[in-house]
Amino acid sequence: MSKIYDKLYINGQWVSPEGKDTHNVIHPATEEVVATVPLGNEVDVDNAVNAARAAFDSWSTTTAAERAELIKKATARLRERRQDLVDAVSQSMGCPPHITPWLQIDGPLGGFESYAERAFELEKTREVNNSLIVKEAAGVCAFISPWNYPLNQLMGKIAPALAAGCTVVVKPSEQTPLQDLIVAEVFDEVGFPAGVFNLVIGLGHTVGAAMSCHPEVDVVSFTGSTRAGVLVAQAAAPSVKRVTQELGGKSAFIITDDADIEKAVTTGVNDVMINTGQTCTALTRMLVPASRYEEACAIAKTYTESLQVGYDDEAVFVGPMSSDRQRNTVQSYIEKGLEEATLLTGGLGMPDGFEKGFFVKPTIFRDVNNEMTIAREEIFGPVLCMIPYEGIDEGVRIANDTPYGLSSGVYAKDKEAGLAIARRLRAGQCYVNGGDFNYQAPFGGYKQSGNGREWGDEGLHEFVETKSIQL
Repeated sequence: MSKIYDKLYINGQWVSPEGKDTHNVIHPATEEVVATVPLGNEVDVDNAVNAARAAFDSWSTTTAAERAELIKKATARLRERRQDLVDAVSQSMGCPPHITPWLQIDGPLGGFESYAERAFELEKTREVNNSLIVKEAAGVCAFISPWNYPLNQLMGKIAPALAAGCTVVVKPSEQTPLQDLIVAEVFDEVGFPAGVFNLVIGLGHTVGAAMSCHPEVDVVSFTGSTRAGVLVAQAAAPSVKRVTQELGGKSAFIITDDADIEKAVTTGVNDVMINTGQTCTALTRMLVPASRYEEACAIAKTYTESLQVGYDDEAVFVGPMSSDRQRNTVQSYIEKGLEEATLLTGGLGMPDGFEKGFFVKPTIFRDVNNEMTIAREEIFGPVLCMIPYEGIDEGVRIANDTPYGLSSGVYAKDKEAGLAIARRLRAGQCYVNGGDFNYQAPFGGYKQSGNGREWGDEGLHEFVETKSIQL
């Protein structure tokens, strides 16, 4: 049965929105409505920002111990509601329910909890000659989150901000707002002061735009497309807000000629196909030595065709796209790929046996070069491009030949060889020989993939002002 939500969370209260529109949250695997949520408007944004501004003075001067305690309490309660979070994310964006816990929930909760200890960084000072250097909260923050890893992106923004003593207004994607509503319920329950955390669900061109240009907002953090990120930065520029952005990617995965080719190729395929390719860091350009290209293509084809597509079966690895709109976008790129390159596996249409749901076929193109549209633009679906290269210098050149710089990968004979190549890649992170994502390390991009960092110590710095007091 579809659940109806009719309130936003503003100034410590569940309030009826000034906006009168609603949005149906659609289950990507069944195409059924799982929830209806309210859509706020510019007035709701103004009310939320003003509440955050009113709460800032008191919250920013609380002790680190007080903020840390609330973060710990919230983490414990969110872990108690783990299944609710799994259901919220899985049913709204389509990640299979047996994958959602480890991919979408547990890491972000651990990352959130880690900022309890980092809150104490705000109480550290240092002396330089006659100056005392202190750290202070940056102010009121506006957070605009995407639909592909909705809890992860929410936690990566609010954890450091709250630890630093900032107050926040958050806008989730209207496609995937359910986990944000759970977080608001928990924050209210554990006792975050009124106005510290505010939730306004709404559309990007109304609520997102109003948040980005609001005169009482000091920091804007946005995750989404590069095109939308430019609009956010333009809206924030007249009032010289601090803007952090995590935007698009078209990341390269270099396999060396002496690597374990089977492990390398299957690692690369898994990276693209998990979360149905809806991962900004996905290593969607697989660069293979020309001498091993045919071997790699054969492995990629066989392995990809072994991956099960579906939703609620534990053997499933590839779920549906998040929406009909995203499915259509991916289909249009597959059409372009059929014009430009050679289809290795997958292609247009629904996978066999599916009549409903926003499913697409896991797809690989071979005979791709780096000038093709499918190699230049972010597809954001389970589509992999396999590109041959001659010599590691050419491989590095192709990898760096992109307007993006969010992520990268290398699979080499050993860690040391991989590290030497990783340091040549112009991207904010690099995965060597299948290394795991680390919530204690900074995350962010070079070039048109954005600016600023989330997670780790560097994530805290985005929400801190540094003051020197001359004595």
